[in-house]
Amino acid sequence: MSTPSSQPLDVITIGRVGVDLYPLQIGVGLEHVETFGKYLGGSATNVAIAAARHGRSSAVITRVGDDPFGRFVHHELRRLGVSDEFVSSVPGLLTPVVFCEIFPPDDFPLYFYRRPIAPDLVIETDELDLDAISSARLYWSTVTGLSAEPSRSAHHAAWRARGRREHTVLDLDYRPMFWADPATAHADAERALEHVTVAVGNREECEVAVGETDPVRAADALLERGVELAIVKQGPKGVLAKTRDELVEVPPHPVEVVNGLGAGDGFGGALVHGLLEGWALERVLRFANAAGAIVAGRLECSTAMPTTAEVEAVLTRSTR
Repeated sequence: MSTPSSQPLDVITIGRVGVDLYPLQIGVGLEHVETFGKYLGGSATNVAIAAARHGRSSAVITRVGDDPFGRFVHHELRRLGVSDEFVSSVPGLLTPVVFCEIFPPDDFPLYFYRRPIAPDLVIETDELDLDAISSARLYWSTVTGLSAEPSRSAHHAAWRARGRREHTVLDLDYRPMFWADPATAHADAERALEHVTVAVGNREECEVAVGETDPVRAADALLERGVELAIVKQGPKGVLAKTRDELVEVPPHPVEVVNGLGAGDGFGGALVHGLLEGWALERVLRFANAAGAIVAGRLECSTAMPTTAEVEAVLTRSTR
């Protein structure tokens, strides 16, 4: 593992990690795929990588198996500029692998291999560096991390230590295969919203969290739970963000989709960068939209995350 830094990190994320095995043949089912690419994956991990691509010091809190794929996670995190100081192994469990099928422009079935339980859901409260979490400029967690113990308790311990500090973000990331039913996910999301200042999710995730799919009503419901910034992603209709004083909508950034699975994480890492830069909300959203579009136009997720210069170049071209 890397040596912990004495300086507060820009970004700490907590949650899912895995090894993505993505087909190198597009438009066919897994039963017909002949070759795969191997990439680092997992939403919280991808957001940390995306933030690092924008020059942010970042780390992810997660766990892996004591196996070759676990060693791959450590190696790739360091290679991609993310600290692995908060990544530990769980004896007896295997690092998860994830397969997908690629049917552009909008069909990308995912197959998670996380049985009997994924190591990233065995994050223990007593192994958290609460000082690092509290002092990080931005802390990012996901609803998925609440789907099992002991991860759920660890998330709440981290939020208590942080004390609803500015830039405490909840990704509403809802994956139905991780939950017994949506009602349980709803209850856990409601509890989580009491601790965060920023919430971001798509319309379906907002429905699970606050019972609303209309973007404005969903944003208002999130603000009513005490968040300061609510962001509702609307896919081909763009993105809406709302504070108590401001409502901003920006259109989608056009892209020829190759694989849409990492777009949300690319959006997230760019959102992190814009928030920490203190940009106006409209600029943040346009930058994040463009970053997500770039990733959607590429095959993989983690290694597809763009640099700031790449995003700015795309935005410049789109205004000509």
